[in-house]
Amino acid sequence: MLGHKEVWDSCLKIIRDNINEAVYKSFFEKVTPLRLEGNMLTLQAPSQFICDYIEEHYIDLLRKTLRKELGADAKLQYSVVVAGEATRPVLSGSESTPRNKPVPLPATAVGSGRVKGFNPFVMPGLPSLEIDPQLNPKYAFENYIEGPCNKLARNAGLSIAQSPGTTSFNPLFINGNTGLGKTHLAQAVGLEVKKLHPDKLVLYVNANKFKEQYTSAVQKNETNSFLHFYQMVDVLILDDVHDFAGQTKTQDTFFHIFDQLHRSKKQIILTSDKSPVEIEGLEPRILSRFKWGLPAELTAPDYETRLAIYRHKVRKDGIDIDDDIIEYLAEKVSSNVREFEGVLNRLLAEATFNRKVISMDMVVNVVNKNIKNTQKEFTVDNIYKGVCDYFKIATASAQSKTRKREIVQARQIAMYFSKNLTKTSLASIGAQIGGKNHATVVHAVKTVNNLMETDRNFLEMVNNIEKKLKVV
Repeated sequence: MLGHKEVWDSCLKIIRDNINEAVYKSFFEKVTPLRLEGNMLTLQAPSQFICDYIEEHYIDLLRKTLRKELGADAKLQYSVVVAGEATRPVLSGSESTPRNKPVPLPATAVGSGRVKGFNPFVMPGLPSLEIDPQLNPKYAFENYIEGPCNKLARNAGLSIAQSPGTTSFNPLFINGNTGLGKTHLAQAVGLEVKKLHPDKLVLYVNANKFKEQYTSAVQKNETNSFLHFYQMVDVLILDDVHDFAGQTKTQDTFFHIFDQLHRSKKQIILTSDKSPVEIEGLEPRILSRFKWGLPAELTAPDYETRLAIYRHKVRKDGIDIDDDIIEYLAEKVSSNVREFEGVLNRLLAEATFNRKVISMDMVVNVVNKNIKNTQKEFTVDNIYKGVCDYFKIATASAQSKTRKREIVQARQIAMYFSKNLTKTSLASIGAQIGGKNHATVVHAVKTVNNLMETDRNFLEMVNNIEKKLKVV
């Protein structure tokens, strides 16, 4: 007579031939046989979620395979053992049930007692494992224009897509101001992974959505299922991770998910409007893990990159606009792509309602109404150039390693304004101003602040530089 292992191995051969490989590896491969008593096979699973999922979606297949091996009266029971925890019963709430040994589901005919599994991202009409990745097709790499502002992050993303979880870019931490393409790039990686590795489970989720799901799981006593769900994802893309600030319990849960995914060589992609060293309200152990892989900052695109982005956008949307108009917009609309899209929508609306073609006069009018009065867009580059112009120092000379007093002071003032007028990380400010490090920028800002408090002439000079910088 066959033993419990032989019976289950025979069942698995049939099951594997009839289901998706990802389903098999994520669920059936994790189940082990415990014993066979007559026509009743007892299986052990590492989580309630796995039991629920198999019962929910593959009960008919399981019934047929067991009956083939054990006859028409085949029965099944489970026990659940969570790694790192004491063995616990599948059915909770039974005070009479001992919790120090495996306790199976009540012995029933296979197919009864189906329980809905935990999955907040079910794609309508598909089994629960067919997670809707929450990816927007328009955010593909083909629509993401490369430039000096994003080259490092984009190339890292392409490398990850080729071999998710195995590169040194894990996690990939993308940070930058609003509208610079963080979400687009993160989702582009996910879309590319799905194209190159269809069997991979990819999921994009915003940090606020993650918090809502976690809160709901706690209220429904489904915390373990919540953990198991996220820990089986192959590529997790978490947007706006800075929104976890101050959320102690959510951070603790995410910490365990992060660690499990990283140990399992699953890919993690994070986005934030700040670099890891500048995020406040997150636990040090989480911030330290953000630095394990590659922090990649997105900066404001230069004119050439903006021009390429705007041309692509206009062509993609099938909008008929002369190239000189696009060049004008690339010069005037310099903040981010979202601002350009807003201007473009206003132009389309005005042209449609007034039944006119989009002319240069119309564009100038819309730009003057919607862009001219907005605050000037500051970058480290234009601040540094403005400060050097004030001191009549060539930018190339200021980038040298000289310790001349006037050049050192110009650098420090440029760092001070870059810190106060932009959201650029301190490390990036230092790299762009003389190739310095984060600590040098901190020292420079402190020095300028001290001099402004103690030297009236210095204060007046800094105020004059600021006025010149803010001239539009």
